[in-house]
Amino acid sequence: MKLSSLLEGVKTQDVYEEGEVERITDRVNGNLKNTLFVCINGQQCDGHSLAKNALENGAVAILTDRDLSLKNQIIVDDTRKAYAQISSNFYGNPSRKLKIIGVTGTNGKTSTCFFVKEILNSMGIKCGIIGTVKNSWEIDETESILTTPEPNELHKLLSQMVEAGCEYCVMEVSSQALSQKRVYGIDFCAAAMTNITPEHLDYHGCMDAYIKAKLELFKNSDFACVNIDDENIYNNLNKISCKTITYSAIQDKADYTAKNVVCNENGIKYEFVGMDCISRIQSHLHGKFTVYNTLCAISLLLNLGFDIEKISKAVESLNSVKGRGEIVQIPKNFTVMIDYAHTPDGLQNILTSVRDVTKGKIILVFGCGGDRDKSKRAEMGRIAGELSNYAVVTTDNPRTENPLLIMNDILCGMEKAKSKIAVIENRRQAIEFALSKARKGDTVILAGKGHETYQIIGKEKIHFDEREIIEEYFK
Repeated sequence: MKLSSLLEGVKTQDVYEEGEVERITDRVNGNLKNTLFVCINGQQCDGHSLAKNALENGAVAILTDRDLSLKNQIIVDDTRKAYAQISSNFYGNPSRKLKIIGVTGTNGKTSTCFFVKEILNSMGIKCGIIGTVKNSWEIDETESILTTPEPNELHKLLSQMVEAGCEYCVMEVSSQALSQKRVYGIDFCAAAMTNITPEHLDYHGCMDAYIKAKLELFKNSDFACVNIDDENIYNNLNKISCKTITYSAIQDKADYTAKNVVCNENGIKYEFVGMDCISRIQSHLHGKFTVYNTLCAISLLLNLGFDIEKISKAVESLNSVKGRGEIVQIPKNFTVMIDYAHTPDGLQNILTSVRDVTKGKIILVFGCGGDRDKSKRAEMGRIAGELSNYAVVTTDNPRTENPLLIMNDILCGMEKAKSKIAVIENRRQAIEFALSKARKGDTVILAGKGHETYQIIGKEKIHFDEREIIEEYFK
């Protein structure tokens, strides 16, 4: 593509030499012939410091937000916004050819997106998905590296969905992605916010900044669908700039409410009520969080013009999402569940939901990630000690932190724990210990890893699939 075509719609300060661009990148790795290099100022590195090296490696031009006194530099006001725009141009502006639904929130994004996709697919409507577990469309899928990909990868995925004949794309939109303008220029036909609890504060600095980042999603959305049972969302309703639809499992003032909610060993059921609409909803999936996630998905699709009865019927056959309340089949008379819960709110949700359907003990295996928000560790310890019967404290992704210090931070919140406590640094050994303690009617919850099939120890990413560990244990 010609450089001039790539920069269409991007305000530039310099006159630049025309060139042919075959690739866009913000990384200097190997030969950059026919590549446009974008200088991004990140947390660990300012790409402007790599600009000269990029030119030496063959880059056609440099996109920068300042004068670097380099040949064929292109100065723009904001390289992150420009990166999103040129990525869209490069792939033929695919977001304009799709109806895109965005879902943000601390917890529930993944399940809600999968539910929306499954419901649409059940009605014969092709829908792709972009998120934490995987990116998929029709019969194709790719591994997910980031919840919301960088602009170049994001628009490539969208273009593949267009080519596959998708009409819709539902995508998770993280707070970091919104802060870093990865979805800049994308118009959403609908957007949802599931909840807001403390998370990523190591990145955002404070809750106000975290909430502000989340609210950015609604600036380019036709309407917002939000959970008003969440205090942080309710208190910020006046900051949402587009038309707003509300849902609730407890408040009649919401546009859509779940009435007569039942959560038991058979799944969930409730009456979906609101705005000249009522329908009975049921699913074999478990947990109060499933009530909220289905409420969100139904409210979104109803306001996009889909029939409530067709939606309700599709909900009955929804499948569980990998690593989200995932039941692992074992040759014993107790239950083993894998869940991604890695925040205080997520851990509390899964523990309270499992309590509703567990006759015996709840045995919990969990840890906290290293090089991440430390403030949640003691709170997760408190919740584990209060709501489980046996809490096994172990590692998650310790990264470059000392695992023992991370576990000690967790234990600081467990001084008044009602549960038994074990501390086992090696996660495999912790899982095996938990399985050895389980008896008839118990539930073992492996929290924190969810869909992930690896552990990050130091700077090394090693294979670690909890499903394989469980299978090997019973063999």
